[in-house]
Amino acid sequence: MPRATPIYLDHHATTPVDGRVFDAMRPYMTEKFGNPSSIDHPYGAEASSAVEHARGRIAELIGSKSSEVVFTSGATESNNMALIGTMEKYEDRGDHLVTCTTEHKAVLDVARHLEERGKRVTYVPVNDRGEINMRDLGAAITDSTVMISIMAANNEVGTIADVEGIGRIAHERDVIFHTDAAQAVGHIPIDVGRMNVDLMSFSAHKMYGPKGIGGLYVRGIKPRIRPDPIIRGGGHERNMRSGTLNVPGIVGFGRAAEIAMSEMAGEEKRFRGWSGMITDAFAKAGGRVNGPLKNRLAHNISAYFPGIESKAIINMVSDRIAISAGSACTTQTVEPSHVLLAMGLGEERSHQSIRIGLGRYNTEGDIRAAIEAIITAVNRLKSISVCPDS
Repeated sequence: MPRATPIYLDHHATTPVDGRVFDAMRPYMTEKFGNPSSIDHPYGAEASSAVEHARGRIAELIGSKSSEVVFTSGATESNNMALIGTMEKYEDRGDHLVTCTTEHKAVLDVARHLEERGKRVTYVPVNDRGEINMRDLGAAITDSTVMISIMAANNEVGTIADVEGIGRIAHERDVIFHTDAAQAVGHIPIDVGRMNVDLMSFSAHKMYGPKGIGGLYVRGIKPRIRPDPIIRGGGHERNMRSGTLNVPGIVGFGRAAEIAMSEMAGEEKRFRGWSGMITDAFAKAGGRVNGPLKNRLAHNISAYFPGIESKAIINMVSDRIAISAGSACTTQTVEPSHVLLAMGLGEERSHQSIRIGLGRYNTEGDIRAAIEAIITAVNRLKSISVCPDS
C-alpha cells in the first residue's frame, strides 16, 4: 500500500524543523513574546537573553565570537548584505568582485546587479568536478579587487571548496573573502578563523531550523570588516541590519546549532554509507555521478541516466519519493542547470540529472525504497523511449 506522503529526499532545498528545535521555539511564540530591544522590563530582558544565548551557540558552531554573528532573514539576505554592503563600503579600495560560475543565484544575481551599478565582476571557471583552479583565482585578482565570494559547498552537486586555501589567497592579496555556506554550516565542520573567512552567509532552514532566519558572520578583528547596511531603520544588530529580531526563529536557530554540533559526525557517517548504496545501484542501472566522487557533501547525490529526462523520472516517482532536478531556486524554469553547464557537462546531461538530498529523518528503508523506485522508473522509461541510450 503506498505511503500517504512521499519519502522526502530533497534536503538541499529545505529541511524539516527538528522536533527539539520546535519545542525550544514554542514558548517564544506565546508567553515569552517580548521584544529583545525593549529591555526595561522582564519580557524584553528575557527575549534579549534568549537571543544572546542562541547567538553564542551559533558562534560556537562556526568558530566565531558571538559579537561577529549578525541575524538576517536568511542566506539570500546575508549574501546581498555581504556583497552589496561590502562593495559599497570599500569602494575607495576598488570596484572589482571575483566570484565563481557555479555560485547560487543569490550570489550570481547580486553580482549582476553590481555590474549594472558600474562594478566589475570576474567569474572564475570550474572543472568538471565543480572545483576552481587556485591559479585562475589568483590571476583574477587585480589592484582594484575588493572581495572574493566563493561558496563553501555547492547546492546542486555537493562539491566542497577549499575554503581555507581561497581565504589564504585573499588575505595574501589584501582582499576580503566571503563564502556562501548555506549548504555547509551544520553539515560539515566550519571554523571561520582557521578558514580565513571574513564574511559568511548561512541559514537555519538548511540545518533543521525554521525558515525566515539566517546569519552573516562578520569578522571583527584582523581585519575588521564592516559592510554598509542594506536595511536601515533602528540600528539593530550593531547598526548592520535593522528590524525587530525574530526571537522564536533565533531561538530555534540556536537549538539547531547545538544539535548539529553533537550529531554532525554521526550523520556524516550514516549519509556516506547511504550515498554509496545509491551510487552503486545507479551505476549498475547505467547511471553516472555528477561532480566529485569524494570531495562532496555526504548527503548529496547528483546523478544522471543517459537518454532519460530527469523530469520524467521525477514525475514517475513523485507519489513515492520527493527528489528534484536541481536548485530549488531554478526548478520552476525549463532552463538547464547553470552549475552543470559551467562544469562543461552539457545541456543534454543537465536535463537528464536528478538531485537527491539525504536527511536526518530518513531511514535505510527509505533509501532502499528510493533506489527501487528510481531504477524501476528508469527501466520503464528506457523501454518506452524513442531515443537510444548514449
